[in-house]
Amino acid sequence: MVLFLLRRFLNSIPTLILASMLIFFIIQLAPGDFLTPARLNPNISPQQLETLRHNFGLDQPPILQYFSWIKNVVQGDLGLSFQYQQPVLAVAWPRIVNSLYLVLLYLIIFYVIAIPLGVYGAVRQYTIGDKISSTIMYFLLGFPSFFLALIVLFGIVQLRFATGWQFPTGGMTSDNHDSLSLGMKFWDILKHIALPALVVAVGDVAGFTRILRGQMLEYLRADFVRTARSKGATEFSVIYKHTLRNAIIPFVAGLGSQLPALISGAGFVEVVFAYPGITPMLLDSINARDLYLIAGFNILTVALLIIGNALSDILLGIVDPRIRYS
Repeated sequence: MVLFLLRRFLNSIPTLILASMLIFFIIQLAPGDFLTPARLNPNISPQQLETLRHNFGLDQPPILQYFSWIKNVVQGDLGLSFQYQQPVLAVAWPRIVNSLYLVLLYLIIFYVIAIPLGVYGAVRQYTIGDKISSTIMYFLLGFPSFFLALIVLFGIVQLRFATGWQFPTGGMTSDNHDSLSLGMKFWDILKHIALPALVVAVGDVAGFTRILRGQMLEYLRADFVRTARSKGATEFSVIYKHTLRNAIIPFVAGLGSQLPALISGAGFVEVVFAYPGITPMLLDSINARDLYLIAGFNILTVALLIIGNALSDILLGIVDPRIRYS
């Protein structure tokens, strides 16, 4: 296992270098730079613009900018944000933590709903419950999460007008959050992230449930399951120990993508709910052409993707005893 992880680490170095080059130079291909809006301001003289270009390092060729940036990245410095005039990690970290809260709750809701529904659909195939579940899942497959979020917001607002029920529909905390006790602060944050987390989870449950149901149906007809039943294994053991354990193998292999997703946030759902996560910050940085903030965050997600894939391989060895790494 140690040799396997060492090989994965060595193989990841060219991947990181190539990814960093693609990220940096693709951003550079966009017309203009961070100072483009300033050039349109008649109150800023050409001399001031040139001074700003020098201070931000924008007067250097892109290749020199890249080598200067990657040298700092190796030392743990992701660069300086043009927009905030702070280190990239100092700017991004609070937003990453906010998105982490949201995505962790989303994952809990997602697996609590998706796995039982997938197992139920396979074990109770073509029953009324399975047909209702399948219809709802197919219906949800056609809705992007941000559109579903808009529908939910509209419903909550109408419910508020009709009943006076106050439920937070935006942001992460209430106005009096700082004055609350520790337990009430936790409850306040939970109330604010519950709705967006539920929306993202429900939107993603549909595809996962249908695939898990198909995998379960395939393994329920397998020879080793019939053998387990013939040996007197309980139905619970047959479904969860023998069938589900094999059916989730493809999903375990895809867990590597979940690690960068933990800090990448919930996408446009964060924008719809005015949630102070990573997506609104990235949209602002793209609009402002904040080169190092965009590149620094993306290289961080690439590194997490590589780590996540290595963890997936380790988990596959645990879930499937046939897999051995040497």
